[in-house]
Amino acid sequence: MLVRNATLADGRRRTVRVRGDRIAEVAATLEVEDGETVLEADGKHLLPGMVDVHVHLRQPGHSHKETWRSGTQSAAAGGVTTVVDQPNTDPPTVTGPAFDSKAAITADALVDFGLNGGVTPDWDPVSLFERPLFALGEIFLADSTGDMGIDESLFVTALERAADEGVPVTVHAEDASLFDEAARERTDADAWSAYRRAEAEIEAVRRACHIAGERETEVHVAHASTPEGIDIANAAGMTTEVTPHHLLLSREDLTDLGTHGRMNPPLRSEERREGVYERVVDGTVDVIATDHAPHTSDEKDASIWDAPSGVPGVETALPLLLAEVVDGGLDLERVRDLTATKPAALFDLPDKGAIEPGNHADLVLVDLDDISPVRASDLHTSCDWTPFEGFDAVFPEWTIARGDVVYRRDSDTFADRQGLNVRE
Repeated sequence: MLVRNATLADGRRRTVRVRGDRIAEVAATLEVEDGETVLEADGKHLLPGMVDVHVHLRQPGHSHKETWRSGTQSAAAGGVTTVVDQPNTDPPTVTGPAFDSKAAITADALVDFGLNGGVTPDWDPVSLFERPLFALGEIFLADSTGDMGIDESLFVTALERAADEGVPVTVHAEDASLFDEAARERTDADAWSAYRRAEAEIEAVRRACHIAGERETEVHVAHASTPEGIDIANAAGMTTEVTPHHLLLSREDLTDLGTHGRMNPPLRSEERREGVYERVVDGTVDVIATDHAPHTSDEKDASIWDAPSGVPGVETALPLLLAEVVDGGLDLERVRDLTATKPAALFDLPDKGAIEPGNHADLVLVDLDDISPVRASDLHTSCDWTPFEGFDAVFPEWTIARGDVVYRRDSDTFADRQGLNVRE
């Protein structure tokens, strides 16, 4: 394949040659070779495929919410060419056999993937570390809202075992002892944000970074939702990710979202949202990841205390960020770094994240002049709604994974392809 006359994120016009699953050449001009398919990209931008290091694809255990096929098709339609699945499935991925059970389902994956191992009081690190783990986590540090929460002593053990094995650690930092129990008397949609207050995240990030620093290990803070937490992690030399919903939504949106806006960590004040956005722009934040956590509308249509936490987002993340570029809020190079270059570097994926010879041909072609509204009815996830209904977005024209065209928007078609585990 030859992708001809594309504009890269830095403004250079380049032609990119793909041979097999790799980028063979990147040059100002290249002659067409015999048998080569030519994709004319004049006036369009070519980006490296997004590496989404935080998704919940729900299988095994909850395939009515999402499957590996539907979730990775949704990813491909949104320009994501690598996803990393989190361990809180049923059964949770905390033992070697549970890892194997999930790995068997990944044959349905359309794009490349990684599998995180989890940590619970009954985890089995011996058998777990025998498998090709992407990372440990998200580890729920002092989170009382599910069966994945752990105490600090087990967190220390996890850090030490991960360091011995050379495996990154991702932490969900919320201190349940700082939740506001008085908010439990409320029934409005904002009650969840009032309950899981910002201080619970801020102090848990501080503690996680302190524990990791004492042991000269590193943690990656998942879905940071407060500017204070981001600053604490940055000062400690740790890394952070931010989700599109914490970047673009605030507690002011809960009047419209209702219980569909319940998530962990919850939405924050508009002032804090603006602070998070500023840190995404200025380089303090390292990664944008989606925390794609689909539930059906029927499940979300419950009281604020009974609705499940989480929102879908793997298909809309990059398109929403590209609309921010068009609007002037973000720089295109910054979007490239947040979604591809930095996650690939942080999580040791040397063949991904950049349009360079020798790298995997994970490419996304977009037309920044083609802006359309997000509509749940147009998305490919099994989840039947989106918190971003009506938002401006720039969806990919083509998504290419390891040299295969896995999605074409003009025909709304997917390739018949199997993604690969990036740790194998």
